[in-house]
Amino acid sequence: MPGEIVARNRVTSGLFRFSVTQFLVALILVLVANPFLSQFHRGEVIVSVSMTLVLISAVLAVGGSAWLLTFTILLVLPALGAEWVDHYQPGLVPAWETTCVGLLFVGFVVAQLERFILRAPRVNADVLSAGISAYLLRGLLWAAAYLLVARLTLDAFSLISRAPGAGPMDRFDALYFTFVTLTCLGCNDIVPVSRVARMLMMAEATAGVLS
Repeated sequence: MPGEIVARNRVTSGLFRFSVTQFLVALILVLVANPFLSQFHRGEVIVSVSMTLVLISAVLAVGGSAWLLTFTILLVLPALGAEWVDHYQPGLVPAWETTCVGLLFVGFVVAQLERFILRAPRVNADVLSAGISAYLLRGLLWAAAYLLVARLTLDAFSLISRAPGAGPMDRFDALYFTFVTLTCLGCNDIVPVSRVARMLMMAEATAGVLS
C-alpha cells in the first residue's frame, strides 16, 4: 500500500522527470527571444531552430507512455517538416496547410497537459509547469488561428504600424496580438477588420477572462 501511494504521487506527464518544466523554460525563452533572434543575420534560421527545439521539448513533455510518445512523434513530424519546408521553399506548401498542421499539434499538447493536470494526485512542480505551459500554448493556438485568417484574407487585420501593402501580419504580429487579447489588455495598433477575425478576438478575450 505505501508503495502504491508513492507511485501515484510520482505520476508525471513527460518522458523524463521534469520534462514539463524543461518544456516550459524552453517555451518562455523562445517567446521572449523571438523578436530579438529574427533581427540577427540569418535570424529566421535561428528562429526555426529554436522552434524545432520547443517542438521536441513538447514531445518529451507529453510522451509519458510508449503509445503516447509514438503518436506525439507522428503528429510533430509534419509540423517540423512544414516549419523547415516553409523556411527553405516558401510557398511550396500552402500557408493554410502549414498553419493547420501546427494548430493540430499544439492543440493535442494542450489537451494532454490539461489531462495530466486533472489526473494529478497532488500539485507539484510538474503540475504548475503544465498549467502555465497550457496557458501559453492556448495563446499560441489563437496566434496560429489569426495567422491562418490573415493568410486567407489579406485585409482581415489592419496593422497601423505597417505601411499599406506591406502584407499580412507575420508570426510576431500574431504573437503580440494574441497575448494582449488573451490577457484582456487590448491594443489599438492591430485591429480586426473581417467578421471572422473579430469573432476570433471575441472568443479569445472570453477564454482569457474564464482562464
